[in-house]
Amino acid sequence: SPGGQEAARPAQQLLWCPGLCRWGLTASSSLIPSPGQASSFTQQPQDQVVIAGQPVTLLCAIPEYNGVVLWIKDGLALGIGRDLSSYPRYLVVGDHQSGEHHLKILRADLQDDAVYECQAIQAAIRSRPARLTVLVPPDDPVIMGGPIISLRAGDPLNLTCHADNAKPAASIIWMRKGEVVNGATYSKTLLRDGKRESIMSTLFIAPSDIENGENIVCRATNKAIPSGKETSVTIDIQHPPLVNLSVEPQPVLEDNTVKFHCSAKANPAVTQYRWAKKGQVIKEASGDFYETIVDHTFFFEPVSCEVTNALGSTNISRTVDVYFGPRMATEPQSLLVDLGSDAVFNCAWTGNPSLTIVWMKRGSGVVLSNENKLTLKSVRQEDAGKYVCRAVVPRVGAGEREVTLTVNGPPIISSTQTQHALHGQKGQIKCFIRSTPPPDRIAWSWKENVLESGTSGRYTVETVSTDEGVISTLTISNIVRADFQTIYNCTAWNSFGSDTEIIRLKEQESVPMAVIIGVAVGAGVAFLVLMATIVAFCCARSQRSKCRVNAKARRAPTGGQEALWFSSYSIPSSSCPQSVPQQQPANRASPWEEHNSGVASPAEDTAGRGWRPFVLWK
Repeated sequence: SPGGQEAARPAQQLLWCPGLCRWGLTASSSLIPSPGQASSFTQQPQDQVVIAGQPVTLLCAIPEYNGVVLWIKDGLALGIGRDLSSYPRYLVVGDHQSGEHHLKILRADLQDDAVYECQAIQAAIRSRPARLTVLVPPDDPVIMGGPIISLRAGDPLNLTCHADNAKPAASIIWMRKGEVVNGATYSKTLLRDGKRESIMSTLFIAPSDIENGENIVCRATNKAIPSGKETSVTIDIQHPPLVNLSVEPQPVLEDNTVKFHCSAKANPAVTQYRWAKKGQVIKEASGDFYETIVDHTFFFEPVSCEVTNALGSTNISRTVDVYFGPRMATEPQSLLVDLGSDAVFNCAWTGNPSLTIVWMKRGSGVVLSNENKLTLKSVRQEDAGKYVCRAVVPRVGAGEREVTLTVNGPPIISSTQTQHALHGQKGQIKCFIRSTPPPDRIAWSWKENVLESGTSGRYTVETVSTDEGVISTLTISNIVRADFQTIYNCTAWNSFGSDTEIIRLKEQESVPMAVIIGVAVGAGVAFLVLMATIVAFCCARSQRSKCRVNAKARRAPTGGQEALWFSSYSIPSSSCPQSVPQQQPANRASPWEEHNSGVASPAEDTAGRGWRPFVLWK
């Protein structure tokens, strides 16, 4: 081809890019140029290597061609003609009239590392595939622990340097006093993008070869940065602080005071003490001791003393042996399990000294477990209920948590098998159902009748949900004798099964006959005794006056009777009547009424004025 470029391949060899629609060329393309209209490449893209961040241009020139040109990247079209708006860093440059369609990448990135082709659609030709390789220099190398490595005299030195995210992987060398140090070990890691790699190098130096103040250099290089990147550390083997941390008193009860003492030996001298608890700096402490009131957290969260001198810092931590009552570490959760499955509760407490855990079912004194875990094998419906996890720290305190076990199973009906109603009245038959999950269906059946809800003739079914379960009520209006000879079935279903209860309706007497007879006989006897008492009293008083009655009386309601209370009787002996004349008191709003002379009050009755009863039937 002109310019020494590879000849354009015929349409029968062109493969169209998967995923970008109609503009790709395929082996079956019918856009074969007619005689005299053949076009060819004068410039085609070549394999290139570029460093990330630099620009690069892939060439494509097709003189005397005015059709559509596509750039293909790894089989996918970048756009139509010069419109590459989906790729802000990509431009199609060159003189379009001269057939120049060069692809310029403004700042090469790792995602540009791909195979590119230039395709002329109407001419049905495509260029040779060109591989663009993007090189990525490594990140700045890092020596772990740098830039100053403090080393105790007599200890060996292990240095680790890593250089990450390079393509290709970087090479690491160690240098001391301008000379390469051999004997380092290396390891590489391929990153997730499958293109970049990280490298790590470890260098061991024996104590006898280490010099105080020496600089050791780690240098990383690859093709993207032949001059390399480097970092260095300074070795300092002077003596850091040696620290001891004590706590007094121990053990100690929660909410009491303890004192931490931090003693240190250092060369050069200590310059700073810093106290912290669980990594949080204690600002109020700055010297070599720290005094505070402890709670349960001091048992788990150490207090640290960090001592610093000119060469470094030494940090030491201590917890406190604090005695405290049970505290919840893992909150137990209520469970919903199917019938026959296992139920496992977890309940973790912390306490000091060692605590005892007891699992029991609420209302039962039986210990089910002394472990954090309570396992109930193959649960039954009677296992449902509330369970208590109790923890006791001897002589310190106790705590407990309650959880609920709910068991999925068939409904359980616990209604009274014989229920009562009055003949001729409205009656109700109740069916109480415990069910988890709730019943899907409840039906009443008797004789040839079945009713789940609503009203049918004299019968109505209503269902109410409560915290304890479901109550289904069959209401019968105007009960007849035949209703007492009928057997009523209450049946409930859920996804686990069903239960049925047979209920009979028994006639209830409005007032038992024996009670009526007993009340009547008792009232009659009481009336006779009362009349005899009054007559005897009147006769005894007849000698003191003529036959007259000068009486004060008052009336009190007594259920089915009225009682008249009299005083100051005076009856002549010659014409003494056989009984005190009956006076019919007038109706009054007050329960007590006064008659004849004087006024009587309830207080007078208890004051010893000699009131006597006389009973009158209403």
